[in-house]
Amino acid sequence: MSETLLIVADSEHDANMLYATGLFVPDPFIYLHYDRRPLLVMSDLEIDRARAGAPHCRVAFLSDLQRKLRRDGVKQPRFAHVIRHLLREKKIRRAMVPENFPFGLARELKKLGVKIKPQPKFFPRREFKTADEVKKISAALIMAEVGMAEGMQALRLSKIGKRRQLIYHGTPLTSERLRAIIDCAVLQAKGLAANTIVAGGKQACDPHERGSGPLRANEAIIIDIFPRSQKTGYFGDITRTVVRGRADEATRKLYDTVLQAQKIAFDRMRAKTKTSDVHKAVQDFFNRQGYKTGRRDGHMEGFFHGTGHGLGLEIHEAPRVGATSPGELKRGQVVTVEPGLYYPEIGGVRLEDVALITGNGAKNLTRFEKVLEI
Repeated sequence: MSETLLIVADSEHDANMLYATGLFVPDPFIYLHYDRRPLLVMSDLEIDRARAGAPHCRVAFLSDLQRKLRRDGVKQPRFAHVIRHLLREKKIRRAMVPENFPFGLARELKKLGVKIKPQPKFFPRREFKTADEVKKISAALIMAEVGMAEGMQALRLSKIGKRRQLIYHGTPLTSERLRAIIDCAVLQAKGLAANTIVAGGKQACDPHERGSGPLRANEAIIIDIFPRSQKTGYFGDITRTVVRGRADEATRKLYDTVLQAQKIAFDRMRAKTKTSDVHKAVQDFFNRQGYKTGRRDGHMEGFFHGTGHGLGLEIHEAPRVGATSPGELKRGQVVTVEPGLYYPEIGGVRLEDVALITGNGAKNLTRFEKVLEI
């Protein structure tokens, strides 16, 4: 290969390292690709797992390399010394690194005479999902749908008490309690849910508000679930808005408008379409329907987030589908489609499905129903 690639990270939190190795390792290790087979430098603890789990890579003992460096006069050999040693053996002086490469390590390497160059899209092919990756995303999406089904069932079984408070098995149903029900279901489906959103009423007008306190009947509740598969590391993502009881006319109209906007976005999503054009079509539709976006009393209202984002080994990855997002949609990309409207006097509504961009349009990978009232 023409360029030497270098990553130093743990693979449980770094998507590039997980993509490159397929291993879940909690501590940082070295990935170096200057030959046909990448080289992994692992601790003694992880060496056997690396050999079994990453057969496409060569594996070296970190302790062996450090021992050699000590014999050569390096008193306390660190990752930077090991990397310089490996590159010197191949007469390589420069390596490409991801943009999130550790700053302290970059400084050490510079002092040792190793040049590194950050690369914005370190693995450009990550943006285009293989059939196997689509299956992994779909499996994670099913985990999200399992959680959503359990959440909806809990809402259906809830009684409506005084002041419209929802009562589940004799005690108040709160955002925290419903989130726990959802997250436990995701865990049983072999997913990991973090920061699941269960936000009702005015709380739902902040798209990233997790939600807290009692849930009430006859008002919109946004449920947004984005679990990570424990096995593969790929994410699923789904949002539904639901009312336990009866929605008023303003909420019903808001919901129907968002649902129609999502259909418009799906119709526009096809290869070679500008991502910003998809978002503009949604924004223009909202404006025509009388739902303006702007700031009021110091808070945003209307439609003030992107229409979607790439989904894969990160919950938010390329491409983005927003007002200023660059580039065009391309075949093989997997993106969310999640328009929303938020007004404090009404509440919030967001609907989110996952789309695979194909040669002639967008395939909806989400199967979960959309129902406003339950």
